[in-house]
Amino acid sequence: MSMSTCVIGFIPPDAKWKKMKAIWDSCKVAGVSVPKEVDDFFNNEDPDSAGVEKEIPSKKWGEEGASGYEIEIDKIPKDVKIIRFYNSW
Repeated sequence: MSMSTCVIGFIPPDAKWKKMKAIWDSCKVAGVSVPKEVDDFFNNEDPDSAGVEKEIPSKKWGEEGASGYEIEIDKIPKDVKIIRFYNSW
């Protein structure tokens, strides 16, 4: 079994996120399809309480005995406030 390390960013919930979440919740309760604009806003996934996921430009880094990722700070989207590093198997 192999392990993958990922880096993603989040824009914390704001007024627009809360409005989109209210629409999402209403559609789910009513048993109707979520509008495409709302689904796209949440990246076609269930809403995450951390906010909206954004790609963080990163590249693999390594040297003898060590490996990881490098992130250029200037390339992080300005509205990203949370960066999540995680491993998955």
